[in-house]
Amino acid sequence: MNWLKAHPRTAWICGLTLLVPLFVYLNVVFSLLGMHGAAQAEIDRIEPRIARMQGLIDYEEQLREAAVVVDSKVLKLVYPGSEDQAAVAAELQTQVRDIFSTAGLAITNSQVLPVRVQGDFDYISVKLTLNGSLPALDEALAGVAAYLPLVLVESMDVYPARSRRGKEVTGEQTLTASLQLLSLRAAQ
Repeated sequence: MNWLKAHPRTAWICGLTLLVPLFVYLNVVFSLLGMHGAAQAEIDRIEPRIARMQGLIDYEEQLREAAVVVDSKVLKLVYPGSEDQAAVAAELQTQVRDIFSTAGLAITNSQVLPVRVQGDFDYISVKLTLNGSLPALDEALAGVAAYLPLVLVESMDVYPARSRRGKEVTGEQTLTASLQLLSLRAAQ
């Protein structure tokens, strides 16, 4: 103890010299613990992705079979890509006009709209304006719903038909409808 009192400056220097390696050691230990925590957090973040990928790998064959089944079902619902866009549009217009005429509706206008290409499909649209009764329209829409390849009603405006003055009013109300129908063609 006498030496410490006699040489305080030297004692401080020796003490600090001994503490520097301790601080360096603690700094290394804490930085390694921090790196371990960061690595563990990264593992925890990636683990669900790896499990998902492993699940896909485990069920790859079943997923491929399901994709083939879905593709075959989609091909039944759309026009094939081998058919020309204009030919598909003309066929769609003819078939839809037949469905509505058979139901007892008078078609006053039909028009093939420009083809829209979106993703894997060509959107082929036909616009129809027609007159007739509500039951006939209902029957025609049921016929459209049953038609394959699938035809979708993109928009429909229905309003009562204007009656002329002096014309007798019948028991059945006539209506005018404007429909825009859509069908898909597989893009090549």
